Amino acid sequence: MPLKRMDNILIVVDDLDAVKTFFIELGLTLEGQTTVEGAAVGRLIGLENVKSTIVMLRTPDGQGIELDKFHTPDAIRFGPVDAPVNTLGLRRLMFAVEGLDSVVAHMQAHAAELIGQMQYEQSYRLAYIRGPEGIIVGLAEQLVQG
Repeated sequence: MPLKRMDNILIVVDDLDAVKTFFIELGLTLEGQTTVEGAAVGRLIGLENVKSTIVMLRTPDGQGIELDKFHTPDAIRFGPVDAPVNTLGLRRLMFAVEGLDSVVAHMQAHAAELIGQMQYEQSYRLAYIRGPEGIIVGLAEQLVQG
């Protein structure tokens, strides 16, 4: 039973519109939005009385990010919103970009916070930004090898 591909990553959010807008500004495409509820959904995810709104976004190469806003039961916040990168668990998403400086500036104009930047040898320029709800996004621009 070989693994074929990663289809998507789920991020549970409170402010669905803000996070959706953040990822669209970053360059993802809105694939769809729907509300799901009922016993079948609850059995699948191990919760009762489930009602949630789901947004599916895709990167230009087809990778998915699913945002989920729970209406019932209430979402549970685990730790501080602005947790540092070394907090246990899924801490960031990384995207390959062109024009790192312009991407960072664009995202800062849309309320992203720049955490830091660096150049890794002669291979990559990197930046970490923090978006709504403390979501950390890494941006990597490959340097031209000449």
